[in-house]
Parts: sequence; structure tokens; C-alpha cells
Amino acid sequence: GCDASILLNSTTNNQAERDSFPNLSLRGYGSIDREKSAVEKKCPGVLNGASWPVPLGRRDGNVSNSTETLFNLPPPFFNITQLKASFASKGLNAKDLVVLSGGHTIGTSHCSSFTNRLYNFTGVGDSDPSLDSNYVARLKTRCSATDTTTLVEMDPGSFKTFDTEYYTLVAKRRGLFTSDAALLADSETRAYVTSHATPQGSKDFLKDFAKSMVKMGKIGVLTGSQGEIRKTCGFIN
Repeated sequence: GCDASILLNSTTNNQAERDSFPNLSLRGYGSIDREKSAVEKKCPGVLNGASWPVPLGRRDGNVSNSTETLFNLPPPFFNITQLKASFASKGLNAKDLVVLSGGHTIGTSHCSSFTNRLYNFTGVGDSDPSLDSNYVARLKTRCSATDTTTLVEMDPGSFKTFDTEYYTLVAKRRGLFTSDAALLADSETRAYVTSHATPQGSKDFLKDFAKSMVKMGKIGVLTGSQGEIRKTCGFIN
């Protein structure tokens, strides 16, 4: 099935979630559309057979509004108190926070999500002291203060491999976002970062990530007659 409402395209009268600022770094829409088309060709409408509740399934949303992302996605500048409160509002705890943050082991970010840490952290042209100074210098060679288009790896050297290198970076004060550095400001999240900043933590991390993803997948699930099952991910039926 389609993934909630993130796959819906914007229309003339509505800017969809995929085009909101926090989601501009997302990639892979074309791959998902091709896979969905292949499934529909083989099993159109999933054959309209019997159905039963399973934790990895949900009906598709038919509303996608970019403004909703601003209230539901924790931004990269949140501190640990704000992060924990944001996750708690969705039924997720501090462990879920630090585990799901590990998803930053994959992918890239626009410079604009972290350049305040490089050039104007407190409004006087300074850098974030919680960010390793050598890393600050390296990032400045990639991003100017006004750069909004350049993409930077969140987990340099390993951004295409799902591993625990993210925690190694955070432990070295090289997490890209304020929200990454914030994980060191809480005893529970800091302990997880420290214990998984080695290759030995990979096995536990994969299990923990799967559990937290299942929990996150149960947020705001549409059932019964709510939403729909879309035939094409980018458009409502």
C-alpha cells in the first residue's frame, strides 16, 4: 500500500506534505511509484479479498497538507526537552527517540537545516560549541551561510549503509543537527548513544529500530471507512 499521505502530489489548490520544508530532502518517490504499479498490475485492488488487522498495514490518507508537518515533525533545532515532549505526544518514549534518531545513518540534509550551528548559533556570528570545531570547519567548506540547495551526508562515509556509525559521530560531537547533539544531554539517550558507538551495538540496534518503527507505524492509523486504499500513490482515488 501507499505510505500514509507523504506520497500524494501537490495540486493547484493545495501544497502537499512532500513539498513542505522539512520533507524537501526526501528521495525515492519514483521507485515507490514503480513498485506500487507492479503490485497493482499483478494484484489489482489486492483482489478485494478478506482482510484482518495487522500491525504493518494501514489505510491510505486522502488529505496531505504541508502545514501539518510543521506541527507534527520535530525540527532539527529542537533541544532534548522539546524532543522528548514531541515524541511523548505521539506515544513514543526516550528510547524510541534515540533509536529512531539512528535513522540519520541514511541519507542527506540541506545545508539550511544546520547552518545556524556554523555561522550564527546565538545571533552573534558564532558556532555551536557542542559541535566539534574541526567538523565545523569542514562543514563550512561545503555550506555557505545562505546555501539552501547543497546536500550534505548525515553520516559521512556511511550514508548508504544502515549501521551504528551515526552514534559514533554523535558521541564525537559530530551529529549534524542540534537534535542529534541533544541526545547527549539526557542520561538515558546518552547511555544508548555511548553503548552503540561501537560495531558491537549493531545487532541490538537493528532489533530496537524494528520495535520502534512498529510503534511509530501505529500513530494515527486509519481503519474501517477512514481514508482509502489508493491505486496510484500520488493521487487520491
